[in-house]
Amino acid sequence: MAGRRGDSHRLIRWLWTSRRLDARLARAALLPAAGLWRAGMGMRELSFRQGWRATHSLPLPLVAVGNLTVGGSGKTPIASWIARHFAAGGVRPGILLRGYGSDEVLVHRHDVPEAVVVADPDRVAGAARAAAEGAEVLVLDDAFQRLDVRRDLNVLVVSAETTRAVRWPLPAGPWREGWHAMSRADFVIVTRKRASAEAAAGLASAIRAEVSVPIAIVHLGLHHLEGLVSGTRRGVEELRGLRVVAASAIADPDAFVAQVKGTGAQVQVATWRDHHDFRDEDLAWLARAARKADQVVVTAKDAVKLRDRWPASAPEPMVAILDVRFETGGDAFVAALDALAAPGKRSH
Repeated sequence: MAGRRGDSHRLIRWLWTSRRLDARLARAALLPAAGLWRAGMGMRELSFRQGWRATHSLPLPLVAVGNLTVGGSGKTPIASWIARHFAAGGVRPGILLRGYGSDEVLVHRHDVPEAVVVADPDRVAGAARAAAEGAEVLVLDDAFQRLDVRRDLNVLVVSAETTRAVRWPLPAGPWREGWHAMSRADFVIVTRKRASAEAAAGLASAIRAEVSVPIAIVHLGLHHLEGLVSGTRRGVEELRGLRVVAASAIADPDAFVAQVKGTGAQVQVATWRDHHDFRDEDLAWLARAARKADQVVVTAKDAVKLRDRWPASAPEPMVAILDVRFETGGDAFVAALDALAAPGKRSH
């Protein structure tokens, strides 16, 4: 099978990764806008550093997780993993999100049922709510640029896949901030999905040359499949040779597609923009695809928006479940989390 449906990512992918002359000219045309973005972010950081804008303390120990680029770094799986680690140790986590889109909220509630999940652009109010509901430690998802909140552990997630992209600020490139912002991190996690272990190690070495900060490398690999409605667990090897529709509405669909193709499946790609709110016609298209193909595979982020609406008359899709596996630096990262969750810290 071949082809794409609704691929809104091709233009952005071309703009941010192509070295062709036309892409370079397009980026050059966006240089004034990129310069304004960089100047604005620089002034914002300066205003907090100089104390012109207030920075607030939250009532509980706090881990902030974020990135330097637009989407696709794996920050939400890392944030969920951190929350699960706290929960497994008997410490109830609160997960705070800015409230943009509902998919991450639903993902965290599904993946970490023990957690108090609060979506509120006002992180101070959200933290107070989480504490009132029994949270003992806070995890902020997508918060590296939230300079208005003090954090005890500032975790920066950088994807090895971004090495293919130009190092230009938005909108000419994917970078919210430049590499200088890594100096704010207490811990850097390099993630890789389709990138090789060598590429991830090379990125980690480049980061070490920039900043003196502990670094871990995490592989976000396709671990197993789960039925969207039934929850039935299946091995990824069962996709080998099947006609599979890989459907997603995420920031980095290429990594997901590469993981599904890696199972040996014959893959047709269906993509929507990140945070897409699936309409009835989208659901009908997916249901038809499920009847025609051998299998539809969706991401965990999209599954939370499809699960309650899936028609009983159509074969259920399988959800791709990723495994967060530390290849290096895992022990140091766990030690940093455990120190934060110690009883003395939790009492603040």
